Amino acid sequence: MNKFANTTIGSLLTSGVSSLNKLPRLFLILPLLVFFVGANSAYGQEAAVPVEQGAIDSGDTAWMLTSSLLVLLMCLPGLTLFYGGLVRGKNILSLFVQCFALAGVMSLIWVCFGYAIAAGNPVTEAGLFGWDSNKLFLDHITSQFSGQGDAMSGGSIPESIFVMFQMTFIIISPAIVVGAVAERMKFSAVMLFATIWTIFSYLPMWHMAWGGGLFHHWGAIDFAGGNVVHINAGIAGLVACIVVGKRKGFPGPTLIPHNVPFVMIGAALLWVGWFGFNAGSAGGANFDSGLAMLVTQVAAAAAIVSWVVIEYIFVKKVTAVGIATGAVAGLVAITPAAGSTDVVGALFIGAISGVVCFFAATKLKNALGYDDSLDVFGVHGIGGIVGALLTGLFIRDGYTVGDVAVSGGMAQLWIQAKSVIVTIVWSGVVSVIAIYITKVICRGLRVDEDVEHAGLDRSEHGEEAYSSEG
Repeated sequence: MNKFANTTIGSLLTSGVSSLNKLPRLFLILPLLVFFVGANSAYGQEAAVPVEQGAIDSGDTAWMLTSSLLVLLMCLPGLTLFYGGLVRGKNILSLFVQCFALAGVMSLIWVCFGYAIAAGNPVTEAGLFGWDSNKLFLDHITSQFSGQGDAMSGGSIPESIFVMFQMTFIIISPAIVVGAVAERMKFSAVMLFATIWTIFSYLPMWHMAWGGGLFHHWGAIDFAGGNVVHINAGIAGLVACIVVGKRKGFPGPTLIPHNVPFVMIGAALLWVGWFGFNAGSAGGANFDSGLAMLVTQVAAAAAIVSWVVIEYIFVKKVTAVGIATGAVAGLVAITPAAGSTDVVGALFIGAISGVVCFFAATKLKNALGYDDSLDVFGVHGIGGIVGALLTGLFIRDGYTVGDVAVSGGMAQLWIQAKSVIVTIVWSGVVSVIAIYITKVICRGLRVDEDVEHAGLDRSEHGEEAYSSEG
């Protein structure tokens, strides 16, 4: 739809983070080492050599290793800092513990049986979920790719790296959900609900979009997880926060972020990690990964500007939390379109998402009265819906799916809309069932009132983030 202009890109990222002395240096150094050492043989030649289909390419492999680390960085510690700063000081550790625990549980689910369901052969003609017993515990993995998922990588990376990359997605998706019920839900209930939702909503949704299932047959575009991750998690968060109920004192002046610098640092880590999230979804170091990185930056920038403008019009201030949330909204919205749109499309997607998510996180939440603690639905749910729909309109010239040319317009918009509707219904039904099963097994979803008043850190985990002494 839009004319894609060939652009010479100078240096896209030239500055680093110099004051994160609480983060392991490994997170900052290892990606660079892996990339430059692994890419040396592929890009140190005068002329590029085409990679044969099915052959392992060291440049693609290096980039996917790096992308896996970047996406893991999004959750640990990016999302934990972002969420942790937004809650009150007495609850920050509860968010950290939940995210770390989910990283452990989801990793085991993925390697034990999750990959077999998500990337297995379709079980039904509708393509709602898959199954391949050979993939249980990943016993099938060799040096070459096999089965579903090969098309996502072009077969130029070992399957073990593809599995690792997608493992980081299953880690961050339920971690996004917990922000909706922050500061009042039991740790045991969080873990059980997230586990049930992941098995029966995330894994089938992965199969529908990326495993050769329903969305794939429709021709829906979801490059990096607009449906699979963001809409899916946003709906789960909305269901959970409504059933769990409001925090004590909501709405009120006491429920304010306790550490805004943490929020900004977390948002910055999410932003940087998102390049692995989107550009890594190209499956290698190629044209699509470079374009995905470029449009991701453009959309985030456009969303920041639109959020700042609309916030100033309505609030007469430009807030730090607002600008950080605006950036995340743009990153969410560009996710499904990162491989199919161009710079003009990214500008529109980012700008529109910034405005829509502002109203969803403020006006809509207040009007309907639900306590989505950290705006999971307002940013990830609504932002994901906006991005998935606009993906159908803003498609660059020459974009193809396989050998079939795809153009933006009402036909593709309807395909995108169908995928969004299925995602909302599927995630909503699974989330309702999962939350009530959790309520029965855990004998309630939320902590006692005195525990909520004292804070979940001390009562649920026996620790405090900040010492009262000195």
